[in-house]
Amino acid sequence: MTILRDKMKEDLKLHGLSERTQVMYVEAVQQLAKFYKKPPDQITEGELRQYFLYLTDIKHYSPSSFNVALCGIRFFYERTLCKEWPVLILLRAPTSRNLPTVLTIEEVHQILRCVRVMRIRVCLSTIYACGLRIQEGVHLQVQDIDASQGILHVRNGKRNKDRNVPLPPTILALLRQCWKSHRNPIWVFPSRYEEKRNPNQIASSVSVRVIQRTFQRALQDSGVSKAATVHTLRHSYGRSLGRLVNASVDATC
Repeated sequence: MTILRDKMKEDLKLHGLSERTQVMYVEAVQQLAKFYKKPPDQITEGELRQYFLYLTDIKHYSPSSFNVALCGIRFFYERTLCKEWPVLILLRAPTSRNLPTVLTIEEVHQILRCVRVMRIRVCLSTIYACGLRIQEGVHLQVQDIDASQGILHVRNGKRNKDRNVPLPPTILALLRQCWKSHRNPIWVFPSRYEEKRNPNQIASSVSVRVIQRTFQRALQDSGVSKAATVHTLRHSYGRSLGRLVNASVDATC
């Protein structure tokens, strides 16, 4: 699938989709090819129909996961292969009627108090207080902070859109304290692992997986019983009203 994959990547890039979306769409087509054990351009319309029934009835894909698979595969066949199959018009992602989990301010306090590494706690606090997506939080750069205006510049958000969000003074103070502990010229939340492994090189930002795993451990330790994720902090943003989560910052980065 190398040639087809490269062509799809070019099409995705030309279509202006974000890098993360490009990766997810390509992976969706790779999973399809792996399921049938043959190149995706050799898969029939009937097989494609059965695959999505399999995702629904056997794998029980969530609406969001199903939608990613559908959009990625539909893009490949319609844009890269230029095939207009009726099944691609018929398919629709199932709708979810479940309301998102929302944490109270007190519950967020409980969870963040259980995050022992200050760098990650400040990252999670910023995500919560500024209503950021996890990718936006971990990729926050020093140049994105406008202290004089009290603004956080979010780059390459969903659909590659930039936006400005209010930056509470308490969050700004935490960001300054965190940055002073490492003084990375680019990233507000650099990777500690890369700093230790290559001390003479500029580390990349902390990984999404590290943030997710740390949050889940803190959630378990906190005693909060809700099924929350890092993205739940964004859903809970309205409750915070931009207020800083009062987590101590005495741990070292």
